Amino acid sequence: MSSYRAVWTAQTQQCPVADRSRHNSPLPSGIFPVLTVQTAPFEDQRPGTNGLRRKTAVFEGKKNYLQNYIQSVLSSIDLRDRQGCTMVVGCDGRYFSRAATEVIVQMAAANGIGRLVIGHNGLLSTPAVSCIIRKIKAIGGIILTASHNPGGPGGDFGIKFNVANGGPSPDTVMERIYQVSRTLEEYAICPDLRIDLSRLGRQEFDLENKFKPFRVEIVDSVDVYLQLLKNIFDFNAIKSLLTGPDQLKIHIDAMNGVMGPYVRRILCDELGAPANSAVNCVPLEDFGGRPPEPNLTYATSLVDAMKGGDFGFGAAFDADGDRYMILGENGFFVNPSDSVAIMAANLSTIPYFRQLGVKGFARSMATSTALDRVAKAMKLSLYETPTGWRYFGNLMDSGRCSLCGEESFGTGSDHIREKDGLWSVLVWLSIMAARKQGVEQIVREHWAKFGRNYFCRFDYEGLDPRAAFYLMKDLESVIADKAFTSQKFAVGDHIYSVERADNFEYIDPVDGTVARNQGLRIVFTDASRLVFRLSGSGAGTGATIRIYAESCERDPERHNRETQVVLGPLIAIALKISNVHERTGRRGPNIIT
Repeated sequence: MSSYRAVWTAQTQQCPVADRSRHNSPLPSGIFPVLTVQTAPFEDQRPGTNGLRRKTAVFEGKKNYLQNYIQSVLSSIDLRDRQGCTMVVGCDGRYFSRAATEVIVQMAAANGIGRLVIGHNGLLSTPAVSCIIRKIKAIGGIILTASHNPGGPGGDFGIKFNVANGGPSPDTVMERIYQVSRTLEEYAICPDLRIDLSRLGRQEFDLENKFKPFRVEIVDSVDVYLQLLKNIFDFNAIKSLLTGPDQLKIHIDAMNGVMGPYVRRILCDELGAPANSAVNCVPLEDFGGRPPEPNLTYATSLVDAMKGGDFGFGAAFDADGDRYMILGENGFFVNPSDSVAIMAANLSTIPYFRQLGVKGFARSMATSTALDRVAKAMKLSLYETPTGWRYFGNLMDSGRCSLCGEESFGTGSDHIREKDGLWSVLVWLSIMAARKQGVEQIVREHWAKFGRNYFCRFDYEGLDPRAAFYLMKDLESVIADKAFTSQKFAVGDHIYSVERADNFEYIDPVDGTVARNQGLRIVFTDASRLVFRLSGSGAGTGATIRIYAESCERDPERHNRETQVVLGPLIAIALKISNVHERTGRRGPNIIT
């Protein structure tokens, strides 16, 4: 086994230490020097939708690239707030995480952070980081993850900064980080400081010119998050479902990401699922050589296992545990947009929502409108936001929203400020326990009541950024023409009449901030939709254009059709008006979901 395929905790990669030329005076034994190191700014450190993502080789091999960005994050925090504060640090276990964690510790100490709380062996899921930030009232947290992107030396690496509410950085904070990065001339570091990530408990360090010791606390990766879940769900009901005489057989794939320890501890140890219910639970630096993306394209081992008919429920998680996929018996796939709508319609099965009530729902603009009809039936507000979990934070903080979701396999509630894969799985198991039904029956009954939203997404990845930009710009010109809103498209025996088209703009109802250019959308008179987005979640290796198609069918007799057949005419319209194949040289999308 090559070194990067080894279990993550065995990693020994080290980052280059700082230039010591700025510190010449000897210090008393046991006191760590704080050095200031000269550097030069990088122009490409603007955070995207999920922080800063680049190829791992950029962070690992480009001198000071990692240090510059960490300093930019730390300097974006007001000095008065930063001094003596607490921060949380976690990672998904991908290659280079241990080395980067060590640099973060050294730089946090030098920049006046008083305490770091880090997961055992560095591992913390993104939902757990959000949970701990909120629990201990930390000023924020740094998460080392590139989500579902590949790992290993040839893969991707990412750094994400979550703020004090536990959620991703809002646009204002990301802009502040970027502006610092553009003019950065030096960073502070304690290069001699070393921590033992494998030892639970407190470690303290005396630093030069610091009155109080710098403290690092290594905590169990699961404990705090588990306690939160116990306060939300009826664990006894779920345990009865998984262990009773008619026990539900489940198959859970952690995809060799951070979720392995959580799945073992919570689903197996706490809720009684057999140990062999959980697979790929050892975190690996390259995630076993496959992208840790829970969809039908990459979670093929789960799909194959579920198609065998031996299991009634299956789920997979991405690398950092915020995304999930649900499959029913015989591989019945639950579309993520349907999943959040079905959860919304069944929240009364969860003690947390019975006690606190349901305030409203939110979805990203690209997500299907299935949730909208549930909100209407429940007489609750529905908020449509840009893509990016950070847009849900204000809605939840202000008490407007209890449940939110995105079509990219992410769902969450106001228990934290991140999407939460395992929470979503426990919601589904709670619904199944209460209704005593399987996944497919629950989905089909939901369709019968609310209608079925046929939905798919085409991803064109690794495009030339300039070509992608001008494709979207030209397409916007087409749909902005006044004549477009009266246009009709005939495809076979289908005629689609445009009702409206725009470039989505979001005005935050809480603080009035405006997010423009959030995706092109075309809505037809039958409520079918096409959406075009230039994605901001890549790793700097080209642009991604995503095309979404949606059509609602209310007739139960027409709920068994193939998605691609139903949406074929809409997709043909999308390809025609965008000329995406002609303009990119592609014959088709990289991924269809």
